[in-house]
Amino acid sequence: MYIVTKWFGTFLCDRNGVKTQILFPKNEKEIVKRLKKIENNEILPEEKQIAQGVKVIVHEKRLQKIGEYIEFDPFLKEINIDSKNYGFSQELLHKISILITKTRVHKKLKSEDLQIIQMVDALDDLIKTSNLLSERFSCWNTIPTPKEKIESFKNTMSVVNEEIKILEKQIDKDMKKIAPNTSKIVGTLIGARLISLAGGIEKLAFLPASTVQILGAEKALFRFKKEGGKPPKHGVIFQHPLINRSNVKERGKIARLLAIKISLAVKADVFTKRNISNILEKEIEEQLKEIINK
Repeated sequence: MYIVTKWFGTFLCDRNGVKTQILFPKNEKEIVKRLKKIENNEILPEEKQIAQGVKVIVHEKRLQKIGEYIEFDPFLKEINIDSKNYGFSQELLHKISILITKTRVHKKLKSEDLQIIQMVDALDDLIKTSNLLSERFSCWNTIPTPKEKIESFKNTMSVVNEEIKILEKQIDKDMKKIAPNTSKIVGTLIGARLISLAGGIEKLAFLPASTVQILGAEKALFRFKKEGGKPPKHGVIFQHPLINRSNVKERGKIARLLAIKISLAVKADVFTKRNISNILEKEIEEQLKEIINK
């Protein structure tokens, strides 16, 4: 007896055809759950159930625990199990295909933005280390020191600074791939920091523009809520030249404008995949003139 699993059910067959079957629920989400388990090399409950008390042959390695594994068997090419004969339409298969594609994209995105987060954290660690080493090197240089004593320390500084450059290049490359609109609007490094602060690109896409505006200013926001005073007008996006080079009185409005456009750019990167960066850049340019000329 053979176990054959199709997208719509599990079948127990012999040389004469299907002997019994356990069909999946006619619900795309339920079927996708089972197909995801198969992708993860898990054995389905339906497969375990249909194999109970029967000596079976399986052609998938993931099923080795419930049957004898034979990779190539001519019978598997001969048997024809048509979904239509069991009431499963091509329309349902189409819906399932779309759901699986979305799931895979989500999984890939999650993996890629987690890499971005790790790289940003590593970059910050290296920058802190570089600053400490530079400070120590400056202090050391104030006293007469034989060259050989300070050379290895100087080399260490060079290695750290080189690693910073390598990480920045990798962040730039990855950001242009997974967040092209965001990268164009705010720059790859600021965009990467926003993803890191939000905990992922999807989480960033769901944040309102007002929150995007102050990401990175959590300490100042907490201090404002506790002690009063003025709330922060911007967080990490202050690093953008449009804000930090602008008139102090206009920074809040420019930060709000930039945050709105970043929010739209991230949503496009995550959901629609459309290139809207040129449109957003034009809108920023026009609205910036209005802010400055008021």
